[in-house]
Amino acid sequence: MNSGIEAVAATDAKKNLRRQMLARRDALTKEERARASLLMTERILGHQWFYRSEYFLGFVSYGSEIDTKPLLEEAIRQGKKVYVPKVEGEQMVFYRICSLEELIKGYKGIPEPVGDTEIFDYAVCQKKGETDKVLLLMPGVAFDPYRNRIGYGKGFYDRYLAEREELTLRSIAVGFRCQMVDEVPAESYDKRPYQVICV
Repeated sequence: MNSGIEAVAATDAKKNLRRQMLARRDALTKEERARASLLMTERILGHQWFYRSEYFLGFVSYGSEIDTKPLLEEAIRQGKKVYVPKVEGEQMVFYRICSLEELIKGYKGIPEPVGDTEIFDYAVCQKKGETDKVLLLMPGVAFDPYRNRIGYGKGFYDRYLAEREELTLRSIAVGFRCQMVDEVPAESYDKRPYQVICV
């Protein structure tokens, strides 16, 4: 099988898995969702990477995603520099926020920063020797025991991490336990988080 056919097969497999997993996630009850979101928040707050972090790159939960808002609020309360993504064309840019009230409806209705605040610059952290003070939290649709992940199909995190390979060493993908599968179809350009926490 040539690489072109393999790529098409992997893309189709991802589409099918994505559809199945989103349906599974959407089917969670309000109670299951709340319990898991609370547990995830506690797991991250108790994580040494979070404790040591000064720069927290989170994401704003949307739809049936695990709820990250309490975690973002606590990171802000603790005085960490909190950044969340804004989609600009084909790229994702992390802007600093000091309150969730600053967010507006953005790409596909997802809450985003306006885009007029400080941008997270990983190169500056590298120059300062502060890469161990950064924590990146990643969303996803499906995960496997090998830390493979699929998102929503646009590749924003893959492109972002392709230019910042070292950042993957301080990355955690989070989701519900029902989002774990035996194997996620992965391709060479897919970036794996360093840890996956599904609760």
